[in-house]
Amino acid sequence: MDGNLAIIYLSILVGLLSIAVISIFRQIFKTRRLESTMSRLRKKLSKDKGTVQEYYELASIYSEKKLFSQAIPLFQKAIKAFEEESEEGEAGDGSEEGEESLAYVYNGLGYAYFAQEQYDLAIRQYKEALKFKPDYVVALNNLGHAYERKKLNTQALQTYEDALKIQPNNTTAKRRSDSLRRLVSA
Repeated sequence: MDGNLAIIYLSILVGLLSIAVISIFRQIFKTRRLESTMSRLRKKLSKDKGTVQEYYELASIYSEKKLFSQAIPLFQKAIKAFEEESEEGEAGDGSEEGEESLAYVYNGLGYAYFAQEQYDLAIRQYKEALKFKPDYVVALNNLGHAYERKKLNTQALQTYEDALKIQPNNTTAKRRSDSLRRLVSA
């Protein structure tokens, strides 16, 4: 009986170690892929003018690494590239797809400002994102959060309620609006 118990314990240990090793390797490969993409984009953008997507992708990587002061100029370059492409009639010709991509850029820029506690600038960027994609629930949630940080609870509540009109099962907006409703009514 003791032999069977030892085999069971050993099997459980081997299983747990296997899961840990797989998790570690997945994280290593993800990090290497991210670093490779970052290196490729940095090299390309240092030589040539980039596209909206390239600037956005690199800025997003910097944001993910919490290097917000490096991400902000790249988000701004993405916006400028969009405007230039619009003037040339290439990508951002007012099409829904082009404007939707610009909404993501403005939201990313807002997030970078928010992370640096520059809430007024973040609010401005989230509002710009919503101009290009009014049903962008992530930007609405982010805008509500920025309003909360500025202690503008009534605006935050309204923003979360707007998000819930678009996406009724939005757990973030539900939780925050319930909390704010109690705070505003008190």
